[in-house]
Amino acid sequence: MVKSHCLTARTGNDAPAMKKSFPLQAPGKDDARVRDKIRHEINKYVRRSQRKTPPEGFAQWEFICRVGVSPENAESKAIKEVGGAIDTVALTGATAVYVEIEAVPAQRMTPR
Repeated sequence: MVKSHCLTARTGNDAPAMKKSFPLQAPGKDDARVRDKIRHEINKYVRRSQRKTPPEGFAQWEFICRVGVSPENAESKAIKEVGGAIDTVALTGATAVYVEIEAVPAQRMTPR
């Protein structure tokens, strides 16, 4: 389970989640560059979501992430661990990686 420093709430009008399978190989391209392109698309989604104003009563967005070979085998990861998880899936010899990222509104907690 991923520990968080935020209180989150799921509301019916959250930003749409990214649920996508990415191929890990492309003809004429190095596999490492393909993984870089996947990470770039994920970062683009995160930046776009962070620009949106959270609902009233919330301070920021938090991201719930799952990564795996398929939606059934996907494991929960922190947003900072997604890039490494994509590399781990690629090392298993898989031809595609499933990435699911959901932006949920969160309230900042004061550090102890």
